[in-house]
Amino acid sequence: MTDKRNLSRGTYTQALPDLSKARKDMESNRKPQLRTAWFIWGLGALFYLIGFFQRVAPAVITDELMRDLNLNATALGNLSAFYFYSYVAMQIPTGLMADAFGPRRLLTGGSFLAAAGAVIFALSPGILLAGLGRLLIGGSVAVAFVGLLKISNNWFPPRYFGALTGMALFFGIVGAVCAGPPLRAMADLCSWRIVILVTAAVTFILCACIWIFVRDDPREKEHSEPSGPKEAVSEKRCVKMLSGVLEVLRYRNTILLFLIPGGIVGCVLTFSGLWGVPFLTTHYGLSTARASAMNTSLLVAWALGGPIFGWLSDRTGRRKVIYIFGFGIALICWFIILFSARLPLPLLTIIMLTGGFFSGCMIISFAYAKESVPLHLAGTVSGVINMGIMMGPMVLQPAVGWVLDRNWSGQIDQGIRSYSLSAYQSGFMLMIGWAAISFLLLFFTRDTRARQ
Repeated sequence: MTDKRNLSRGTYTQALPDLSKARKDMESNRKPQLRTAWFIWGLGALFYLIGFFQRVAPAVITDELMRDLNLNATALGNLSAFYFYSYVAMQIPTGLMADAFGPRRLLTGGSFLAAAGAVIFALSPGILLAGLGRLLIGGSVAVAFVGLLKISNNWFPPRYFGALTGMALFFGIVGAVCAGPPLRAMADLCSWRIVILVTAAVTFILCACIWIFVRDDPREKEHSEPSGPKEAVSEKRCVKMLSGVLEVLRYRNTILLFLIPGGIVGCVLTFSGLWGVPFLTTHYGLSTARASAMNTSLLVAWALGGPIFGWLSDRTGRRKVIYIFGFGIALICWFIILFSARLPLPLLTIIMLTGGFFSGCMIISFAYAKESVPLHLAGTVSGVINMGIMMGPMVLQPAVGWVLDRNWSGQIDQGIRSYSLSAYQSGFMLMIGWAAISFLLLFFTRDTRARQ
């Protein structure tokens, strides 16, 4: 009996090192996969960064574009918005293609077309080719964010989704920062056309890297090819995908979250993405370089706010309350920025930073919407929400330009139309109106409390 106990104890003692070794092996196997996940996510984030650079680049080269392409405010607004026309149009197809093809093919094709569009835009002699280039860029980089969300969903645990979405926005804003003072300095040094051509070359290189290294999910071992071919997009598949769009629109939160974030993103990207620099130079007498630096500071604050609001809503599980709080503060700040009397520059900077930071609350929309529908529709609902987000700048950028031309007093400065403060404020009324309506709609959403 004693021998049996000793034998049993000896077997148990020998098993302990084996269990410990197995646990260490599991941990060591998990670490390379996590490193791979971050590397793959990082390549997608770099493509999103380039897309954001192209999105806001016109803001700091408005004078050059108006002079070189012979544009008024309406034409400039439309040229900038060509990016958003195709971007918005591609959102639902992008969500469907993300579910059908996976992020690798989506991001590879998107980055190739984005590089080609940048070449067309840089070499364009007039507005027609420039508009075509912007249209191609917007439609192709439209896949970047949804593809990045798909990578986050496939490669990381669900509890990371809100924070990863915020980090994606951070990478995007880094691209916007590069389209601020750095782009202004490079445009002064050589020309805006050379800068855009260099961006195209970098995008072609990134395209190759995405095809070589990115994989759709961890089951594709050690960078091997997928175990089976992707499902062909047949007529039956298209009907199934379209039924997915109709299905996500059955949920109240989807419709409301389609409409809501466009108000706050419309303010951010209509101001910092196009009309903020000429407004600051007209109203505050700043140089173009300093006005672009202030615009960039607003975007940096927006980049910081996104991950923090995403993390906070993940941590507390209170999507709705945090969203309402952030949106309310941002709305107050935007009203002060756009309609106050001339503020001291330090105070204006503080308000712009505050408004930009709290505008980052819009990132909650993605996790909020994903939890409001069945999990298999995550890619589709992300495309729908991103479409609604970009409706804001798509409509507001040319609309503000149209109002500026309607209120133009005939003043010309160095061959370019110059607009009065009252003209800018008339145009900005459209931005504040949309944001106010969006804020009210937020109260009608149903809180998911961070649960699917």
